[in-house]
Amino acid sequence: MGKDTFGKMMPRALTQNLKIMGEQIMLARKRRHLSMQDIADRATVTRLTVSKVEHGDPTVSMGIYARVLYALNLEKGITLLAADDALGRQLQDAELLRTPVPK
Repeated sequence: MGKDTFGKMMPRALTQNLKIMGEQIMLARKRRHLSMQDIADRATVTRLTVSKVEHGDPTVSMGIYARVLYALNLEKGITLLAADDALGRQLQDAELLRTPVPK
């Protein structure tokens, strides 16, 4: 298990994925030659909050992550978060196979 958040343990995979996302956000900012303060101003948050986002801090709300992505013109990527639901489709297909076909 990973970082303790609000009294609950954060699974290690989630902690690692948040760190990766934070690094990707930082790289996107640097590619655009923007400072943390530039992004903070655009996202209407503090520079400290942008730093937390870039470190993948799990205590930062999803809304803040979305605002930072918007400030980088990367907001369309948000729709990809739960787009591929392979397990859900498998469960649905299995249920459909058990359902009798009406005559």
